[in-house]
Amino acid sequence: MFPLRDDNPAVLTPFVTVGIIAVNALAWIFIQGMGSEPALVRSVCSLGFIPGEVLQRIPPGTRVQLGPEVACVIGGGASWHTALTSMFLHGGWFHLIGNMWFLWVFGNNIEDSMGHLRFIVFYVLTGLAAVAAQTLADPGSAIPMVGASGAISGVMGAYIVLYPTIRVHMLVFLGFFITRIVIPAWVMLGYWFLLQVLGGSVGQIGEEGGGVAFWAHAGGFIAGAILIWLFRSRKLVAQRDRHEVWHGFRV
Repeated sequence: MFPLRDDNPAVLTPFVTVGIIAVNALAWIFIQGMGSEPALVRSVCSLGFIPGEVLQRIPPGTRVQLGPEVACVIGGGASWHTALTSMFLHGGWFHLIGNMWFLWVFGNNIEDSMGHLRFIVFYVLTGLAAVAAQTLADPGSAIPMVGASGAISGVMGAYIVLYPTIRVHMLVFLGFFITRIVIPAWVMLGYWFLLQVLGGSVGQIGEEGGGVAFWAHAGGFIAGAILIWLFRSRKLVAQRDRHEVWHGFRV
């Protein structure tokens, strides 16, 4: 399932949501060379978060194979700053576009609920929580972790708390057949969260994560569902409620 849009118009102009999308796009173009080599591998290896390297559990000079002809030489005790830089890097076009689309669909309403500056802090904190969750799950991992999905998972966790009954329009792929359905946000987001937990559990049992940081997604989601209670502005939420009633778009 893939979300097309939600029936949840924004009240505030989502400057920060658009800004985060722009920063990710600029990083992809100017730091990662739009996926070209050697820029892509160099960025992932030097700016991606590697739990085993940061925690100094990997011997210096360790060579990690990322593909048939792609490898990182790590183990030099990377700085903790990669927990932040990794949140703005991606592994490919589909990775970038998928993440930015999810942020566009759900981010504007969460920015609505807390204001621009609080949303910046909220986004970064949930992203860091996602990194921490993946690190706890596999502290000796030598695989670089990149992507905005941990922080975006936090946005989705906040969304399920604030807007569980809002309708989300979904594309459903059934082989060669594609259809569209409309379901409550709690169904879509709850199903997505369950997939992350199951994916993390199966990956841990099989000692293979399939290239997806499932526990980062789950950790970011839980962090967002908790932190929204601290970051939401009662004034902005009340203002939004009044706006919805006045304009008749409560769903």
